[in-house]
Amino acid sequence: MSQTRETGTLGKLMVLLDLVTHADTPLRFTDILARARQPRGTLHRQLSHLVEEGLLELDGDGRYAPGLRLLDFAARSWARNEFRLVAEPHLSELQQATGETVHLGVLRGQSIIYLDKVEGRQPVRMYSQIGNASPCYCTGVGKAALSLLPPETLVDLLAGLSFTSFTASTHASAETLAAEIREIAEQGYAFDREEHEAGIRCVAAPVWSEDRTFIGGISVTGPAYRLSMELLRQWAVPVQLAAARIMEGMRVRLGPRR
Repeated sequence: MSQTRETGTLGKLMVLLDLVTHADTPLRFTDILARARQPRGTLHRQLSHLVEEGLLELDGDGRYAPGLRLLDFAARSWARNEFRLVAEPHLSELQQATGETVHLGVLRGQSIIYLDKVEGRQPVRMYSQIGNASPCYCTGVGKAALSLLPPETLVDLLAGLSFTSFTASTHASAETLAAEIREIAEQGYAFDREEHEAGIRCVAAPVWSEDRTFIGGISVTGPAYRLSMELLRQWAVPVQLAAARIMEGMRVRLGPRR
C-alpha cells in the first residue's frame, strides 16, 4: 500500500493498520511515526481511535499490535477463503482417523487464531472456537508455527512475550520455550502437555504457504485421560502427513503469489 497517496482519513487509518499487521513484532509509537510520515498529533489521535475500536492493541510497554476485533474480521473472511477449502478435507480425514478434535490455526503476532475446527466424536468437547485467539507459547499449534520463524524474528518475538502461568506446565521463560522450539524444528511436530488448559493435550505440525504469508499449524486435541503421550507420539506422523497434504494442495491450487 502506498503511504504517499493515502491522504484521506480512512486511507491514513489503513496505512497504520497495514504497518502494524505486517510488522514481525509489535511497533512502538516512534517506529510508526518514522514509517507513516504523519504529524505526531494526528498519528496519536488515529492510533487512539484504532485502539478504542479494538482494531489495535496497546500493551504495557507502549507497543501496538493487531487487535482481536481485526483478527475476528480476518477469521470471518477466512471462512470464504480458498485456503480453507484446500485444508478442510484433510482436517476431516484426520478427525475421522483419530476421533478427536482437529484445529487449524494461523500465527498473528504473539497469538494463534483458530481458523477452522472439526469437532471430535467423543462426549467431552473442546472449548476452542473459530476466531478465538490463544497465546502462541503454550499451544501445540502456536509452538509448531514458531518453529517456522527465521531465527532473528523468533528472538524478537520471544523477547516481547509476557508469560502467564495457565497451568503448572506452562513455559515461564523465553529460554525454556526457545529450547523446545529448536527441538520442534528438528522433529517436525509439537506437543501441548497441558500447558494452556489443565487436562488438555495435543500434537501439532506446522503448515505454511509457499510465500509464507500463512504460517500456522494443525493439531489433534483431546483430554489427557484419553490422550496419553505415547498415543500422541503415534499420531505425530498422521498429523505431519495431513499438514504436508494441505501444503501440497495449496501449492497446486493457489500457487505462489506474485
